Amino acid sequence: MSATRLLVLGVVRGFGRTHGYRVRAELLSWGIDDWANVKPGSIYHALRQLAKDGLLEASEIAHWPGRVDYSVTPAGDEEFFRLLVDALERPEHRADMLSAGLALMPALPRGRAVAALSTRLGVLEAQRAVLRRESAGACAEGTPAHLGELWAMRVRYADLGVEWTRDLLERVASGGYEMAGERELTFGMPGAWRALAEPFVK
Repeated sequence: MSATRLLVLGVVRGFGRTHGYRVRAELLSWGIDDWANVKPGSIYHALRQLAKDGLLEASEIAHWPGRVDYSVTPAGDEEFFRLLVDALERPEHRADMLSAGLALMPALPRGRAVAALSTRLGVLEAQRAVLRRESAGACAEGTPAHLGELWAMRVRYADLGVEWTRDLLERVASGGYEMAGERELTFGMPGAWRALAEPFVK
């Protein structure tokens, strides 16, 4: 549920105060049904659970029976940034967690995003070095040629992960994409979710 928690916290945080249908509509407009394992029902479940955990504040609307508005608590803001940085730093996550991190990356100040991606790159490079050594050892021990393709495939994927992360890091570091604190945005406007609240400086 971490990817769902991250996405829901990020969207509620961006709108400042909003309801479940608006969160769902916003996430569907991002195409999450194509790149994240997030079902519409899980969005409403996440809203209720996050409120129960004290990460969102739930407010019933008196003149609109059945409607509940949500806003992020200070604890929720802290959890949002923890999940976001973790999604970008750690390559062992499932693809939907990285996708959620990329979708919300502009909520970070540029320097913090660069630091997170630098950490990710370092881990990927270390993993690739180990994989190359293991691959060379397996081939030297006489692994059947067709099984060598398994090692070749794993090394190729490791190369791709390193190259993509390095390219993204360079784009972010050189000024690509607007990041938190770089432009005044208005509540409810496209992109406003990414830069609201105090800049994250940890």
